[in-house]
Amino acid sequence: MTARFSHLTPAARRLWAKSGEAPGHGLLAHLLDVAAVAEVLLEHEPPATLEHFARQFGLPVPAFARQAAALAGLHDFGKAIPGFQDKWPEGRQADEALGLPFPVRSLSVAEHACASAALLWEHLSGLGIPHLLWIRHALQAISAHHGYHFNQPEFNRARPPFEPAAWAEARREIFAAYWAVLAPQGIPQVEALSLPAVQWLAGLTSVADWIGSNPDWFPHGERQDSLADYHADACRRAGRALAAIGWSRSAVLLREAATVDQLIGRIVQRPESSARPLQREADRLLDGVRGPALLLVEAPMGEGKTELAFLAHLRLQAANRHRGLYVALPTQATGNALFRRALSFLRAFAGDAALDMQLVHGGAALSDDVRRLQGIYGAPGESVTSSAWFSQRRRPLLSPYGVGTVDQALFAALNVKHHFVRLWGLANRVVVLDEVHAYDSYTGGLIEALLRWLKALGSSVVLMSATLPAQRRAALLRAWGVADEDAPAPAYPRLLLADERGLQGATCASRPLPSIRLQAVGAELDSLADCALECLQGGGCGVLIVNTVDRAQTLYLGLRERLGDSARLLLFHARFPADQRGEREREVLVAFGVDGERPAGALLIATQVAEQSLDIDFDFMLSDLAPVDLLLQRAGRLHRHRRTRPAAHAEARLFVAGLAPERLPDLKGTGWEYVYDPYILGRTWALLSREAELQLPQDIDRLVQAVYGEAGLPADLAEPDRAFIEDEAYGSHLGKRQTEQMQAVEAPRAFAEHPLLRHLKPLPLEQGCLTLGRLRVRLDDELGLVYQGPLAAPGEQA
Repeated sequence: MTARFSHLTPAARRLWAKSGEAPGHGLLAHLLDVAAVAEVLLEHEPPATLEHFARQFGLPVPAFARQAAALAGLHDFGKAIPGFQDKWPEGRQADEALGLPFPVRSLSVAEHACASAALLWEHLSGLGIPHLLWIRHALQAISAHHGYHFNQPEFNRARPPFEPAAWAEARREIFAAYWAVLAPQGIPQVEALSLPAVQWLAGLTSVADWIGSNPDWFPHGERQDSLADYHADACRRAGRALAAIGWSRSAVLLREAATVDQLIGRIVQRPESSARPLQREADRLLDGVRGPALLLVEAPMGEGKTELAFLAHLRLQAANRHRGLYVALPTQATGNALFRRALSFLRAFAGDAALDMQLVHGGAALSDDVRRLQGIYGAPGESVTSSAWFSQRRRPLLSPYGVGTVDQALFAALNVKHHFVRLWGLANRVVVLDEVHAYDSYTGGLIEALLRWLKALGSSVVLMSATLPAQRRAALLRAWGVADEDAPAPAYPRLLLADERGLQGATCASRPLPSIRLQAVGAELDSLADCALECLQGGGCGVLIVNTVDRAQTLYLGLRERLGDSARLLLFHARFPADQRGEREREVLVAFGVDGERPAGALLIATQVAEQSLDIDFDFMLSDLAPVDLLLQRAGRLHRHRRTRPAAHAEARLFVAGLAPERLPDLKGTGWEYVYDPYILGRTWALLSREAELQLPQDIDRLVQAVYGEAGLPADLAEPDRAFIEDEAYGSHLGKRQTEQMQAVEAPRAFAEHPLLRHLKPLPLEQGCLTLGRLRVRLDDELGLVYQGPLAAPGEQA
């Protein structure tokens, strides 16, 4: 006989899950709605996702989607308790009229999410599942849909005390009817769930609940009397809901064989283009890739690393059936710029497939590019759109394609509310982390934690940098599970690929760049301003990059008065209001980008926002002293594009404030020691001040490894400067690094042990800060996470 709502006892039928017009939305109906959404979500996933997590759940692949959906649907089972049903007066009255009593002592437990796990234990354990720990872990996952995991003591307190038997009887009837409709098959063959499996199921449950709770898609009431028909209708509604969201079925972008030259031609939208040596060598390494892979790319600026990342996504997705791509950048400005390039890339390969793409950072809603994509959603002939549903808080990483800031990915590895939703979104993706040299020890430690999660979630990762110290490279490889002794060290430019075949390394040729003459200039603002004005007399476009917003603003005001209308003057830093910052960013790209309307004479005064990932080019450059890797990044914007230079700037020149070899500059008076590690600044000054010119790319690796390694300081260094660097600054450097590394380990550990052992709750993101135990991490509009840092770009000081 077909099970029907009308066959249920009145009490089981009328227990409500959603309040509203009487009688609200019944609990059984809501559980079936969410189970339907979860199953349809998994139907949209690539087979690789189901295969990966079916293994972790110990279930056969054909049975996995239904089993996972059945578990997710049970998330609100704990609403069938007196304490919850008491929350809606009309609902309570209806319950009481049907014989469900509400003793005062039973009302003390009202947390229905935790009650779900506590009450489901007896029902799931009676289904023949032999592994009690597996059940416990599954319940841990589905009860976390409010954003955090419960621990065992909380479970123990979640059963309503002194509850009349009528409640348990109603729950037994609801569970039996629900399980009979879904009838999941398969017995788990593993004793316990891994932590990644727990977090993945928690993410699936939360997302399915968000969609299944929308009354526009799932109207309240018993839409069919037959439970089977109701579930089938809910599945159809789930399909329509996902279509309305813009959540398309997973599709591989690269659907036919193609050479690396053909792919690069499509990526850059110039069919006649051929791959550069770096791209060609990476493609060779990726040939035959097996399983989730880590590709680490160290190569000079301007060698096509961004295009290589897109190429790697095509190859890795085709090999592993990854569900999409997320590119993480250091700043909003670099994210905005790359968003446009990624949009062109997707359009070139999407074909007839409808793809969603999100800009993922705090200022995304102000982006004209995003607004245009949202405005044309569903327009004929437009294959790539940006769904408004995905753009809401905690959701952007659920979209298969995205470009944004690194902090949005790092939240997945931190003890914040709904971190597992971000993990679910990043699972089985290709994740690109650009400029991985640009972060301090704390953020670098979080990146290592994220790498461990991504590998466990079946994702592949592409790490890119032009200037990566050897110890950072080793730490990143260790996070992926590569032992130090197994890591080859090919010459720079270098590529390393770690997959199921092991670790392979390669090097390649790179195009020689014009030599850059190094010249010292005083650290005083007047000295920098005078030097900039002298350079401008020769015409052309230059940039003056300083380490603090205060120095940038003071220089801008002074030079604006002295320049008048003789040259265009622009100011660019991370402290502009979000709407103005976007406009400044566009002005910079138009004036100094590869296809921009280049002024005859112009000077950009900028902070660190100009050193990372932006494809801009200058005839001359002035810069505050900074760590050698960042100075080299800045130098990569000198004579970057092929163009005719003014005669005065035919030779590339980099003027560095404070680089004079006679004495170490005043790091405190300039404020530089509050932005960068004085030890690294001191070593940079000591070693770079003895260089007359830079030969790129060959000097990049030599100088970076010398400064960050153990190369001795110059013999002619003044004794006070040597003592400061080797003693005072080095001691502080070691202490700070050890503290930050410890904190970077502690922060992810807030949930990195098995969730049943956790005793911490995620903390809300309030007032621009995220607090993690003893840690205080500023939420920077640009970088995102900066340990006790200002609201600024990487390294930028207010």
